[in-house]
Amino acid sequence: MADFTMHTPETAPEASRPLLEDSKRAFGRVPGLHATMAEAPALLDGYKHLHRLFAEETSFDKDELTVVWQTINVEHECHYCVPAHTGIAKMMKVDDAISNALRDETPLPNPRLEALRTFTLQVVRQRGFVSDEAVQSFLDAGFTKRQVLEVVLGVAQKVMSNYTNHLARTPVDQPMQAFAWEKAA
Repeated sequence: MADFTMHTPETAPEASRPLLEDSKRAFGRVPGLHATMAEAPALLDGYKHLHRLFAEETSFDKDELTVVWQTINVEHECHYCVPAHTGIAKMMKVDDAISNALRDETPLPNPRLEALRTFTLQVVRQRGFVSDEAVQSFLDAGFTKRQVLEVVLGVAQKVMSNYTNHLARTPVDQPMQAFAWEKAA
């Protein structure tokens, strides 16, 4: 197994240093994911940019953002991102019933969110080759064509973090360890 360095603002490549300083200001610490991604400044910059776009510029509300993120994290079995997004959901005041259903892969509390999870899973599992019927079902649940494409943005962001965590075996950050997760058998 390759050991990946968890960089600090002092040890990171020059181009990653301001990105890590920004993370430290935002979170009061450098999240392990960012510390790991810092080895490749373009990856860290791209990830942070996609995260901001998905979280702040899509038409999804906090519950819907959580559904997309956690659906992908759980499907990809990301040991780091499921706990991290559980903590993020708590900070966003997402109902624990939503978080628990996503983590446990049990039914969500309403059909609209379940339609979002189903569509997100189809995009991930079918690598974007989603049937016209599946897209129409998503639209019939009250979503838009814009949101079809915004799911793609969420997938792109989560591929970057989930795959990095798989390759680097990024340890779960101490504040998120209370939300440790393993995929149900």
